Amino acid sequence: MKGFWHDAAEFFPILMNGVALTIVVTIGSLLLSTVLGLVWAMMRVSGIKALSMLSASLINVIRGIPIIVLLFYLYFVMPDLGVTLSALQAAILGLGIAYSAYQAENFRAGIEAIDKGQIEAAQSIGMGWWLTMRRVVLPQAVRIVLPPYGNVMIMMLKDSSQASTITVAELALQGKLIASSTFKNTSVFTLVALMYLTMSIPLILLVRHFEKRAGKR
Repeated sequence: MKGFWHDAAEFFPILMNGVALTIVVTIGSLLLSTVLGLVWAMMRVSGIKALSMLSASLINVIRGIPIIVLLFYLYFVMPDLGVTLSALQAAILGLGIAYSAYQAENFRAGIEAIDKGQIEAAQSIGMGWWLTMRRVVLPQAVRIVLPPYGNVMIMMLKDSSQASTITVAELALQGKLIASSTFKNTSVFTLVALMYLTMSIPLILLVRHFEKRAGKR
């Protein structure tokens, strides 16, 4: 145990550099997935058949491609097509696109959970489709989707480790590099696991809070 704490003090500053990149990847991809997911969901519930079918097709395609393959495609294949992305850009874009499909399904479920009578009442007083969505449906849907949205944040934090496959020096890759150079696998990866857990616990507690609030409504 004494050896572990000595190793932890030595490796902690290096791993913190990886934590910073992990947070950047997680926040960046979370914002992108939220925007794209909301767009896909709005297309699904628009009532326009062509948009609904296009959205459903995009969601199915995205969900059918493993995240690591999507990351490889963006980082290694796109340059052949004339689009060069940095490893960090590819990681954020890849994770954001991958999770937009799951976000879309969460948002769609939240929107469709709203009482249709409220939508009809809003439209009866002259509100258009977009105004009804913005003022009546989405504010209520947000409260419904908060618990699953929190779960997405937790999964995205953990899946940010896949960015290491395209050389983003986030926490998992920093740990791997330290372990390969020092051969202190137990100390390094125990510390990496504890650091991921430290970042995840506040999100887990936040999700639990949202679930309790939703259960009281």
